[in-house]
Amino acid sequence: MTEVEKTISDRIHDMLDSFTRAERQLALSVLENYPASGLGPLTALAKDAEVSVPTVARMVQKLGFNGYPEFQAGIRDELSAQIKTPIAKHDTWAEAAPSEHILNRFTQAVMENVRLTLGHIDPDDFDQACALMADEKRHLYIVGGRITHTLAEYMFLHMQVIRRNLTQVQSSANTWPHYLLNAQEGDVFLIFDVRRYENNTLKLADMARERGARIILMTDQWRSPIHQIAEVCFCNRIVAPSAWDSMATALLLLETMISAVQTLNWGETRERVEELEGMFDQTKLFRKFT
Repeated sequence: MTEVEKTISDRIHDMLDSFTRAERQLALSVLENYPASGLGPLTALAKDAEVSVPTVARMVQKLGFNGYPEFQAGIRDELSAQIKTPIAKHDTWAEAAPSEHILNRFTQAVMENVRLTLGHIDPDDFDQACALMADEKRHLYIVGGRITHTLAEYMFLHMQVIRRNLTQVQSSANTWPHYLLNAQEGDVFLIFDVRRYENNTLKLADMARERGARIILMTDQWRSPIHQIAEVCFCNRIVAPSAWDSMATALLLLETMISAVQTLNWGETRERVEELEGMFDQTKLFRKFT
C-alpha cells in the first residue's frame, strides 16, 4: 500500500452501507479498536465481533484483499507509515519521484490530500464542531503539539477576535495541568495530534474527557488514539513529497471553521473587530496611507 491510497479504515467506512448485517457488526468492531483489532488471529477477531469466521473472510474480500493474511499485511503497512521518521519519508518519495518540477509534484499531492479529506467529512459533523466552538458559554481550549502548535496558535489568534472565554494550551506536561484545573463539564477542547502522536496530548485528552469536556480532534488519515474519545474527528491527509508532512489541508479546514464560527457569532464578532481596530488606531500599530 502506498501512502496516497485510502487506509483500510477509510475503505471500511466507505462500504458500511453495502455490508450485510453481520459484516457491518464486524466492521464496527474492527473500527472500534483500529488498527489493533485487525492484527490478531482471524478466529479471535470473529469471536470479539460475535460473528462467524466465514463472515470475516467475506468482508476482507469485499475490501479488496485476497485473504486475511493480506488484510493484516495492509494494516502493518499502515502502522509502518505512521511511525516513519522525516528521513524515511524523504527516502520513500525520493525513490519514486517523477521528473516533474517539485512545484507541480507538491501541489498535486496537496490537491489530492484536499480532495480525499473533504470526501470523508460529514457536513453535520463540521457544523456540530463549529457550533461547539461558537458557544461562548463553553470555555474553548485549543491544544497543539510539537509541530501543530503553529496551527493551534493560528486558530487561537482568530478565535480571540471572534469570541471570549478561550485559552491556548501547550501540550507540555509541566504546564497543561494548570489549565485543566479550570476545565468544566461541557467545555470544548480543540486538539491537534498528527502522526508520531504525543503521549502528553493523549493524557491531556483523557483527563479532559474525564472532566466532561467535549473533544474536537484534528488528526491525520491514520487517526490519533484520541479519536476513540473525540466527539468529532477530522482526518486530514498529510502526505507530500517531502521529509515532512503537509499541513495545507488542515489549514484549509481551519480557515473554513473560522469563517463558519465568525458567521455564527457575527453580531458580537463585528463589535469586537470594531473595538480592536480602535485599539490599533490608538497604538498606531499599522501604517495608514489616507
